[in-house]
Amino acid sequence: MSGFRIATFNVENLFARYNFKKNVNPEKSAAEGFGINDTAFKLHNDDAKRITAKVIKAVNADIICLQEVENLKVLDRFCTAYLKGNKSFAAYEHRLLIDGNDPRQIDVAILSRFPITALRSHRQERHKSKPLFSRDCLRADVEIKGKTLTIYINHLKSMMGGRGNTAARRKLQARRVTEILREDQGVRMLRNFVVLGDMNDYMDPATPQENSLTALVEHPKLVNIARRMPEARRWTHYYNKAKSYHQLDYLLLGTSFDKRAGYPQPDTEQRGLPLRAKKVTAKRFKGVGKNAPKASDHVPLFVDIPFSALK
Repeated sequence: MSGFRIATFNVENLFARYNFKKNVNPEKSAAEGFGINDTAFKLHNDDAKRITAKVIKAVNADIICLQEVENLKVLDRFCTAYLKGNKSFAAYEHRLLIDGNDPRQIDVAILSRFPITALRSHRQERHKSKPLFSRDCLRADVEIKGKTLTIYINHLKSMMGGRGNTAARRKLQARRVTEILREDQGVRMLRNFVVLGDMNDYMDPATPQENSLTALVEHPKLVNIARRMPEARRWTHYYNKAKSYHQLDYLLLGTSFDKRAGYPQPDTEQRGLPLRAKKVTAKRFKGVGKNAPKASDHVPLFVDIPFSALK
């Protein structure tokens, strides 16, 4: 093993919802990590979550950052029920989440095979008395081979209500992420760090006034490594109503870290998308339907980083 893989994936509504059940052993449920609540509810949409797990196993990242997870107990349950380790897949021993600001209770989370040594939330930040971040900009420090990799996990304001109508909020959030980077990493930004997540917008030269991510994605000290992919595979989200394919999910490496990593080539895993996404030519995972079930409406974006890139 000469390096590690890092990924970002919006898992679309990794929820638990009330579903009272019979013949459940509370002691066994507690031993499995979900506590007495297993007597009351299970993971929402079991078929879809099994496909989500297949996608995560196929990516096999050493660190995978998730968006749209309800809480830590749900994340634990998902891991113990669907992401069990085997000869080809090592389970995620380290998993953390901090509740953010979303009224639907969808949060960002991290699963890691390396120790997570620190977390710092920015959920408390305000703009005009309201939360600045729709969910959070969650900083996670991960220890790898005695070195620290800092990851900034994001899920910016959605485009629900119209891309143009929601752009201003995303612009504020994107600019604030760049400020956090400068505060943490200094002006030169030489250390090991990655900014990632579902940024909920795409860069379109035809609509510059609506490109809310410019300050972040085109920051001189950051690299949108997805641009190294063939354009036909660069998209990470399929929107059925408009039949559109866009890159909404990003892996932004610091320029110095990217150089030390040898300018790595990222990839996506598309086999969990529903059959209605016609651009996907690969054979879908077993169980994927025309509209549902599916892993998500997003695909994971991932990249391999050599250990030698860590300074």
